[in-house]
Amino acid sequence: MAIPAFTLAQRLRAGETVFSAWCGLPYPIVAETLGRDGFPAVTIESQHGLWDIAGILAGIAAVRQGGAAPIVRVPLGDFALVSRALDFGAEGIIAPMINTPADARTFAAAAKFPPVGERSWGPHRAMTLGGVSDMATYLREANDHIVTLAMIETRTALQNFDAIIATAGIDGFFLGPSDLSIALSEGKNVDPLSKDVDAELDRMIAGAQKAKKIPGAYCHSAERAAALAKRGVKFLAVSSDLSMLRAGAAAALKVLRA
Repeated sequence: MAIPAFTLAQRLRAGETVFSAWCGLPYPIVAETLGRDGFPAVTIESQHGLWDIAGILAGIAAVRQGGAAPIVRVPLGDFALVSRALDFGAEGIIAPMINTPADARTFAAAAKFPPVGERSWGPHRAMTLGGVSDMATYLREANDHIVTLAMIETRTALQNFDAIIATAGIDGFFLGPSDLSIALSEGKNVDPLSKDVDAELDRMIAGAQKAKKIPGAYCHSAERAAALAKRGVKFLAVSSDLSMLRAGAAAALKVLRA
């Protein structure tokens, strides 16, 4: 490959299952550690997480330093950050609340260079981290090395799923199970493991496979991630750094208080 340091898209398109750590705490060393400890990808969560722009810039480099592929979930509607995160060296972008084909096209336009999208030129940090010195090489290869995952979280998104997943420049979907459960229960419940969510996920997996796109999902636990991998989900975000910290503290305190 012309950009050997960018591996996420290549692995996913080859049919590999990729598990990603999920980092809401705004500390690059935490993201780096999760990569060093074996997660092949680390997602910097800037929608509900605590990251600012400087942190995202440092976090992407730290994830690469840890040997993992950096991904950024951008805030709602912040398509400007899509381009910036890619310029910083992110290999993947997760965009929330992609509800319509127009949303999908706007997302793809910010993430992909022409002729697919309208991303403007400025990937200097990305080229440095990727070990690419030739601008023409990066321009030629970048669209194929960037993974765009559209979050499906609402009834409207479900209705438009086939059109969203077929949009040029959208590489796959990413299930937001909690928000989808709220939508499907008409605001009455939050249950990411509900039967209604599961049924819609099966439909989306089949649709993505038919379109030759990547099925993705957030999973609250490793057990859930392992189960969804068996059902055909290829990109799985696992738990969160805060949840892992709390679980480790709880396990230690259980021993100390015995």
